[in-house]
Amino acid sequence: MLTHVNDKGVKMVDISKKEDVYRECIAEGYIKLKVETIKLIKEQKIKKGNVLTTAQIAGILSVKKTYELIPMCHPLPITSVNIDFEIFEDKIKAICKVKTTYKTGIEMEALTGVTIALLTIWDMVKSVEKDETGNYPETEIFGIRVVKKVKTI
Repeated sequence: MLTHVNDKGVKMVDISKKEDVYRECIAEGYIKLKVETIKLIKEQKIKKGNVLTTAQIAGILSVKKTYELIPMCHPLPITSVNIDFEIFEDKIKAICKVKTTYKTGIEMEALTGVTIALLTIWDMVKSVEKDETGNYPETEIFGIRVVKKVKTI
């Protein structure tokens, strides 16, 4: 059964008459891991390679491709992306800061950057996070949110 969702049709918001404005957004999120996995990451002993560098690159790339992943996002001229990590005993926090000067906000880009960075960490460490049944009882991505949004007119 096909249900028509919107009688007016689906369309992107028209931003053609809006002025370019400086914008930045910071998003963050966490991945919970085993204490042993955190130790292996710190010691760079994960078989797939350097976990945080790979996650950083993946996050940056995903920011630049957000408009290809989320249908109603506009392509934006990204002027800066920075992805950092804070390592705790049993979790890692990813922080993504994105900047642009354009007509629309960059929250989706910052959220995408954090999410893909965290998913990349999971992919890199899944062999040591699995239990004997192949499941991930201790692994969890959580707390993804916008921390700060700046719009300078």
